[in-house]
Amino acid sequence: MTTVYLIRHGETDWNMQGRWQGHADIPLNEIGYRQARLLANRLAREGVTFAAIYSSDLSRAYQTAWEIGAVLKVPVQLLPALREIDTGRWSGLTTDEVRTQFPDEWAQIMQGHDLPRGGGETVAALRQRVVTAVEAMVAQHRGQTLAFVTHGGCVRALLAHAENFHDTHFGRYPHIGNTSITILEIGYKHWRVKAVNDMKHLEAEHVPELVSAPPDDAELPSQ
Repeated sequence: MTTVYLIRHGETDWNMQGRWQGHADIPLNEIGYRQARLLANRLAREGVTFAAIYSSDLSRAYQTAWEIGAVLKVPVQLLPALREIDTGRWSGLTTDEVRTQFPDEWAQIMQGHDLPRGGGETVAALRQRVVTAVEAMVAQHRGQTLAFVTHGGCVRALLAHAENFHDTHFGRYPHIGNTSITILEIGYKHWRVKAVNDMKHLEAEHVPELVSAPPDDAELPSQ
């Protein structure tokens, strides 16, 4: 089995404002950097070692991955297939703004139709993209431990694949918090979920703003 750590990026200003990010290249804010450093230090204390660290090429993920790689002394390799779902015209909007500006599209998605978000990408396309990328890297590192620094929607899509869940809504999964750890074990034919949304490194600080609250629409990707 190959052990895979799925790590969501740290907080951005758009996360804090509840804006859909998608492929928009929004950097970490100060809290996001602090979250990433706390995570990196936790991994070092726990003796976690990675054969490789792969990261989405969007700044918020790469900056998070860099903090981890610097502490663990593992180089970060960019993997664009780990990007968040492309939200097209939704990018930069709040959920309320999306509901107002795209009411028909929003209603159809809420009814279970897997439309391209804002003309961008469907959940099915996201899932195929990230599963293919993870399986390709696992094939190169059988029996090792890998880190994938990515986005909330990607983590949920990978969880859905692991549990053979095919609904296009993610409501069965928790909000994926900033810098949370989700762990999978991946074999030749089977994926096993070992941990979901572990944020002990943030919770131990007893600083409420470090632990991101779920959005109003938690069934949608947390970006």
